[in-house]
Amino acid sequence: MSAVPQPGSPPGVAAPRGGAASARHRPSASPKHRLAPATTLALGGVLVVLAFIAGSASGAYPIAPSDLLQMLTGAGGAPGAGSTPAQLVFLNIRLPRLLLAMAAGAGLALAGALMQGLFRNPLADPGLIGISSGAALAAGGAIVLGQQWFPALPHALGSWTLMLSAFIGGTAVTLLIYLFAQGVGGTHIGLMLLAGVAVNALAGAGLGYLNFVATDEQLRNIQFWLLGSLGGARWSAVALVWALVGAACAAALACARPLNAMALGEAQAALLGVPVERTKRAVVVIAALAVGAVTATTGIIGFVGLIAPHWVRLIAGPDHRVVLPGAALLGAALVLAADAVARTVVQPAELPLGVLTAFIGGPMFLWMLRRFRSRV
Repeated sequence: MSAVPQPGSPPGVAAPRGGAASARHRPSASPKHRLAPATTLALGGVLVVLAFIAGSASGAYPIAPSDLLQMLTGAGGAPGAGSTPAQLVFLNIRLPRLLLAMAAGAGLALAGALMQGLFRNPLADPGLIGISSGAALAAGGAIVLGQQWFPALPHALGSWTLMLSAFIGGTAVTLLIYLFAQGVGGTHIGLMLLAGVAVNALAGAGLGYLNFVATDEQLRNIQFWLLGSLGGARWSAVALVWALVGAACAAALACARPLNAMALGEAQAALLGVPVERTKRAVVVIAALAVGAVTATTGIIGFVGLIAPHWVRLIAGPDHRVVLPGAALLGAALVLAADAVARTVVQPAELPLGVLTAFIGGPMFLWMLRRFRSRV
């Protein structure tokens, strides 16, 4: 029987008539109410610009809109001996923080969209493959055991020690979960999910042990890192994260069409000529690269990778050619806005960014569960 397009099929992909895939993957919005791809991406870009401007002007040291406009357009000149306090604050402190927020939000949301496409579940997030838990365990180990086991490492790498440890830990745990998911016929998504649950639990137990043996100062450092923050943004780290996240975004776009086909099921995607196993490997590597780079620099920032892709699907539909770039833009806007609130809501102190995103993302996740409950 020939394959014909079904109402729930991704754009450009034909689903078998009467197949279960179209019933499981109903579009988030009817075609009549979806925004066009160009409109969706333009809206995401506008949100990023607005959030960037709001984040630039807000904080413990507010910057007037007129001064901000001069600095953004270059009319204020480069910082020097005659620079105003507003210029020094913006160019040396606030601008690298804003750029890091954009990269962090884009990387987390992009990885979330990839995971949701891979697991074919809109409630999936990058934590399922252990990136965050592995990074947390390695960061905790570097804080508590670094001086004892590798005393020369902090002197050689300085402040990069914690970031490098977190990145290696996140990618190593992701690789371990991927290896556990190997079975007869290739990579099994169900095995990956189960392995992720088990390995995440082991990483949590290891982090709990590190909290138990840590000194008071080490315990505070661990908790501060786990809560997530952009306060440590500096130009060298910003450049590195932008490079890694940019590479991940470029590579992810090549996975859009294969993920559209895999929404129908792996067997159907293979019949359409999609390299299923290669796509799975690419998705896992890209997600690990993006989230590992962000988490190593900012700590754990939750729920961005969960809610940003879902919102894009609500307004634009399930096409990954729109969901992937749209989620990256919306994620950047969300983290920019959340950071602006975190810097102003408890002045002169700063609310940890991970706490704020959890306050926002938790209710959103419950709303998503209720919305999808009717489809079970």
